[in-house]
Amino acid sequence: MKLQDRSVVITGSGSGIGRACAIEFAKAGASVVVADIDLNAAEETVKKINASGGKAFACQADVSNPASVASLVETTIKRFSKIDALINNAAIQINKTIADTSFEEWNKQMSVNVGGAFLCSKLFLPHLKTSKGSIVNMSSVNGFFVEPSCAGYCATKAAIIGLTKAMAIDHGHEGIRVNCICPGYIDAGLAEGYFQSQANPAQARAEAGKLHALWRIGRPEEVAQVAIFLASDDASFVTGSAYVVDGGFGSGLPPK
Repeated sequence: MKLQDRSVVITGSGSGIGRACAIEFAKAGASVVVADIDLNAAEETVKKINASGGKAFACQADVSNPASVASLVETTIKRFSKIDALINNAAIQINKTIADTSFEEWNKQMSVNVGGAFLCSKLFLPHLKTSKGSIVNMSSVNGFFVEPSCAGYCATKAAIIGLTKAMAIDHGHEGIRVNCICPGYIDAGLAEGYFQSQANPAQARAEAGKLHALWRIGRPEEVAQVAIFLASDDASFVTGSAYVVDGGFGSGLPPK
């Protein structure tokens, strides 16, 4: 298996894309630390992994809190003795304009989405340096272009792309590769929250699908497979890159 004998930490893996990554990484042979602020959700992910014969354990972690992240690092090393890959996936999304966003909402979104990637990377770096490991940050197509009423979220995802490239330059000589993934609409997690907030969720999902060249929204497992590639030796000469996984979002047209 591609990730046999590798250990990986995936933040925000109690649901959505993070959960799919945890499950798929385990299938690929990795030992997975399922980290999430919601411990019950993390434990549910672990149950799914264990049921398929994978290896994983749950850990509660608030990626915006330095002490919590330090505890995550300590627990990971104590359990697996090393870390080969870090997937910075934890994020929140607040669908508001700047005018309607409170200071508290702005700071919270920044501290989780960007601050979480910073804190986890900073505290896991010494161990990744030893293993010559890799970091995969979860950005979004909203890091390249924006949509209405999610200004703060778009700002955080653009920041993650810049952070990824800077980290790749700073730590490449240490053998650490850093890349990010920019998903489009995925049928899980934050996108699902958006669909459910609409008057007709099924219609909203269908309309979103029409915005894609593939005429559908993506599955979280499809994002997970790109993360596995980036964390594996198959991507040994890939760093500082932003991989767009969006099914041709923005280029969908009605079929002739």
